[in-house]
Amino acid sequence: MVVLYDPERSVLKVREHRKRAEPPLAGQHGLKVDASRGNVAKRADMARKYFGTDGIRGATNAGHMTAAMAMKVGMAAGKHFVRGDHRHRVVIGKDTRLSGYMIESALVAGFTSVGMDVTLVGPMPTPAVAMLTHSMRADLGVMISASHNPYADNGIKLFGPDGFKLSDEDEAAIEALIDADIPLAPSSDIGRARRVDDVKGRYIHFAKATFPADLSLDGLKIVVDCANGAAYQVAPSALWELGAEVVAIGVSPNGKNINDQVGSTAPLTLCETVVASGAHIGIALDGDADRLIVADEQGQVVDGDQLMAAIAGGWARQGRLAGGGLVATVMSNLGLERHLAAQGLGLVRTKVGDRHVLEKMRASGYNVGGEQSGHIILSDYATTGDGLIAALQILAEIVRAGAPASEVLHRFDPLPQLLKNVRFSGGKPLEHGAVQDVIAAAEAELQGVGRLVIRPSGTEPVIRVMAEGEDMAQVEAVVNRICDAVRKAAA
Repeated sequence: MVVLYDPERSVLKVREHRKRAEPPLAGQHGLKVDASRGNVAKRADMARKYFGTDGIRGATNAGHMTAAMAMKVGMAAGKHFVRGDHRHRVVIGKDTRLSGYMIESALVAGFTSVGMDVTLVGPMPTPAVAMLTHSMRADLGVMISASHNPYADNGIKLFGPDGFKLSDEDEAAIEALIDADIPLAPSSDIGRARRVDDVKGRYIHFAKATFPADLSLDGLKIVVDCANGAAYQVAPSALWELGAEVVAIGVSPNGKNINDQVGSTAPLTLCETVVASGAHIGIALDGDADRLIVADEQGQVVDGDQLMAAIAGGWARQGRLAGGGLVATVMSNLGLERHLAAQGLGLVRTKVGDRHVLEKMRASGYNVGGEQSGHIILSDYATTGDGLIAALQILAEIVRAGAPASEVLHRFDPLPQLLKNVRFSGGKPLEHGAVQDVIAAAEAELQGVGRLVIRPSGTEPVIRVMAEGEDMAQVEAVVNRICDAVRKAAA
């Protein structure tokens, strides 16, 4: 379903169209490990009981993602951040999942029980919650979201008073408190909760301010896919206020349709709508709007690597690119690395996860970084990935160039790359001897001509297998052999 956006009415017209993890094993240009010996190193946080690579996440009313656990997280995080004698405040936002009401109420109970006041902002993008936490001088920020996962999952992400995600040390301290006997506040010091209704306007103003003041989106027809998620109101409004003609899809959340055949992880509807509506470009966000994928005017998907290349190249020409390049993960295509090198720019690779990208950016003075999946961090503006702000920088490049998106955003020819996921129910299949033998053989085969990255997901029980090289047939064969070995080991 396609909704033509009109800010004066909720719906103008409706038309139907067709429809933190273990370090990876890696080969050339990746993170090196001794694959032949099966030496798969472990991040310290993988041994944690509750926190994963991006907060706490799981199926709702199962495992760790229950109302009881959310209340304990509120109590533990509140206790950890109650410091000094001022009134303490936490900002809580959420996406549009049905379970958000349950998790939100439980968190409120937990925080107020230890004496922390709560400011509720309702459905808002993750980067908006980070921004509001800092601008409201709050002690802590919480985003209730499972990002691009299906509606049945949910998660709890925590931000410090500076708007950045919590450090490993803070998360470890909170996790230790979850299972502890936390003293409650005296009756007179129980916290209060209130809902703030004007935060959408605050975030829209913030996002618009990142778009160059000498440019506008007048004359551009833009399809925006909000994944029936957190940005379903703010993203279309921001684009319209900057002058664009907006065609909005994925803007009718019902609690169960978040990321369902829409959004950055399911771009087919976006691509079809761009072509059918004659739009100049399409932008797709995920459920909590910290991720961006683009479709050009021909309906072709543009991933995060090409988007980072466009932004970094534009900023370099303007003399505002810090660090002499950008930061990306081991999953980014080798074509990006070669493209940047040809411009005299560097690419620094990190482990998978936007927090690792951000850590490197902050440590080494870079202001552009991200992931192939569309998490793009522009630290001049935001403390975390922000799909809308990244989209506005892409749109600025297109306006400046006066050329089609297909031309502006095709910066390099990517090498053949294939990623497959293997789901497993338990155990450690990557440590199985037969799997290690297959991985070692694949490493040797790709040596000097490609890369191999194998890692367990930090958010779900799957092993991700990626290979990249000059020959797609070779890449497919390598990935399939490893996946088959992992399946057998996990059986």
